[in-house]
Amino acid sequence: MSLTTGATMVETELRAAAGPAAQAQPAATPIRKVGVIGAGVMGAGIAAQVANAGVPVVLLDIVPGGAAKAIERMLKTDPAPFMQKSAARLVTPGDIEGGLPLLADCDWIVEAIVERPDAKRALYTKLEAVRKPGSIVSSNTSTIPLSALTEGLGEGFAADFLITHFFNPPRYMRLLEVVRGPATRPDALAAIAGFGDRVLGKTVIPCKDRPGFIANRIGGMWMQSAINRAFDLGLTVEEADAVMGRPLGVPKTGVFGLLDLVGIDLMPHVAASMKATLPETDAYVLGLRDNTLITRMIAEGRTGRKGKGGFYTREKGAGGESLKRALDLTTGDYRASDKPQLESLSLRDLRALAEHPDRGGRYARAVLLDTLGYAAALVPEIADSVADVDAAMRLGYNWQYGPFELIDKLGAAWLAKALAQDGRPVPPLLAQVGEGAFYRVQDSTLEYLGTDGGYHAVPRPAGVLLLADIKRRTQPLAKNGSASLWDVGDGVACLEFHSKMNALDPGTVEMIGKAVAMGRKGGFKALVIHNEGEQFSVGANIGLALFAANIAAWGEIEGLIEQGQKAMRSLRDAPFPVVGAPSGMALGGGCEILLHCDAVQAHAETYIGLVEVGVGLIPGWGGCTTMLRRWAENPKAPRGPMPPVAKAFEMISTAQVAKSAFEAKEMLLLRPADGITFNRDRLLADAKARALSLVEGYAPAEVKPVRLPGASGRAALAMAVQQQVALGRATPHDVVVCEYLAETLTGGRRDHTEDTTEAELHALERRSFMALLRTPATLARVEHMLETGRPLRN
Repeated sequence: MSLTTGATMVETELRAAAGPAAQAQPAATPIRKVGVIGAGVMGAGIAAQVANAGVPVVLLDIVPGGAAKAIERMLKTDPAPFMQKSAARLVTPGDIEGGLPLLADCDWIVEAIVERPDAKRALYTKLEAVRKPGSIVSSNTSTIPLSALTEGLGEGFAADFLITHFFNPPRYMRLLEVVRGPATRPDALAAIAGFGDRVLGKTVIPCKDRPGFIANRIGGMWMQSAINRAFDLGLTVEEADAVMGRPLGVPKTGVFGLLDLVGIDLMPHVAASMKATLPETDAYVLGLRDNTLITRMIAEGRTGRKGKGGFYTREKGAGGESLKRALDLTTGDYRASDKPQLESLSLRDLRALAEHPDRGGRYARAVLLDTLGYAAALVPEIADSVADVDAAMRLGYNWQYGPFELIDKLGAAWLAKALAQDGRPVPPLLAQVGEGAFYRVQDSTLEYLGTDGGYHAVPRPAGVLLLADIKRRTQPLAKNGSASLWDVGDGVACLEFHSKMNALDPGTVEMIGKAVAMGRKGGFKALVIHNEGEQFSVGANIGLALFAANIAAWGEIEGLIEQGQKAMRSLRDAPFPVVGAPSGMALGGGCEILLHCDAVQAHAETYIGLVEVGVGLIPGWGGCTTMLRRWAENPKAPRGPMPPVAKAFEMISTAQVAKSAFEAKEMLLLRPADGITFNRDRLLADAKARALSLVEGYAPAEVKPVRLPGASGRAALAMAVQQQVALGRATPHDVVVCEYLAETLTGGRRDHTEDTTEAELHALERRSFMALLRTPATLARVEHMLETGRPLRN
């Protein structure tokens, strides 16, 4: 099957909240420099993300020296606001008093100060004296109406003003809610939307000027309902979080764990703001209540992870071990945390869960009716479409499904009937959908139900190419249980992994072989390796290795290692360009796949590393070999056979993981010429373009032998390991693993005067891998990882 035709994409410009007039405007002035006022958690985080994108930014704070201290703090924070430490050099700190002139050449100024309209307006008055004509000013407020912010400031300021609501932490949360006023220039909106999308990597959602906008309005209602109903129905915090978590597609923190994470003391502030701005008859306001236990917790400093504990805490046991404790919602005392035993939690179907008679089922039903009924009543008040609402909740709260997607899972008619049975009003939008659904696939296109009663294609910004859209309208070129091959147009194929967490197994290896064979026959002219899973690949399926080891199927294991090495070589040596396009984690074998691509176009939030030592093994699919070559060929590295070995040994033996694509370049896991994409939705399109750019005149890279240090190198590495043992940083089995790793990286019995070929290095990898897998300590590590998800230090 040829890939000459490709799939047509639904490509539209960003939905301009200003309507068609905005699309008719000339291109907006580029944003080349940004100012941020307010160096608190949000303001500093916004400044860091702007710097991550390579754009200079001025950060001002009301506290003298506060901005400089915020930069220092962010350089030590984990998870890190900066994608690489050097990005901090793009941030110029200053004080609001005397520092406002630093904003004179900024194209966009973001205000992120205290949530008081009078304080914000006073600041805007000062800004008018220093900002350049046409510069855009926005507030990061999440609760104050835009009209209250621009009151009395004149038409000129109002034309340049809008709300840009980032979510915390700004580096990691992909949602950017944007609110324009009636006087906001359409080209100002377009400039911010384009910059937020393409430069900062955000999904920009236009919102109405309503309290809480989209995500916090619905998310606040969900949290409030989940707390109230848990107390009313007598659930434990563990039971409530288990029901509110994975069954609903919500992160496993659930609601009480989420409150511990964001800070329990935040809730009263949000509630007070919403109460002050929403009508008394609003369901959110009607559900607000005083909670004496939470009030007491805040007074005692038990505000969550940032305080003295929250709904969960940890205490040291008699043996010094860390014990998880949970708060008893009845007594207010801590007790040992228990695993929930509700029968309803065994159900996978959402409606079955909501209909189950135990307290877990009744809890799910009550919270779903509160939250989904509220969401259905808010369109079009807070947003023009259900698709925008769903996107905001997925990206702002990390829900797997938005509220209208959840309604479709329950059944819209079921929800309407359940609301009526409880004596609640049925929102007009819910009554309108009737027995139908809010989403459907028509002619291979995903559509949503509009407030006009018709279905409309879910829009994609221009330049966005999603594998999910392609999969809806075409059949795979090849497929098995672990991977598939898709036509993405213009003669480019996409190899997709789709096993659990995209772990690599024999099916993956088989599909790599099929893809290369198809390309060799002229089926396509370039290959992209990409998927839209949460993780690119967590590495090889170690569960299969443990099973095979337990039945002593050593020949099968070694055969799979050899087949994996062959598959990696086939990718690298294919007669067409291969481009990796990862996002999320690319660990172990996932990293090795990227190491064998001609180029990589990585999402900025890609975490790459060779982590096999964590399960007592070493990289076996060419990872050792390729990292040796990368460091040997690095023009900035010292010459001689030992420096590349030492660097590769340090990285692999300590399981170093790059915590961004930028760090991956510093570690040579990515090469200097590899690309980085900030917006995950644009990753496949960027990778496809990169692959096509390599087609003309393509030839596989030449593989040269390396010169390795041999026995003297092993002795030096052994001394380094013993130093780590003396410092208490290496366990007994770490020493064993490092001995085999050193044997491989130094060339085995090869003399330092002789070249070592790739075939010889691959043989060393296989031999060391198999020897380690036969040790009881490695098998214990593998088993512990599978059971707990954490490495065993044995």
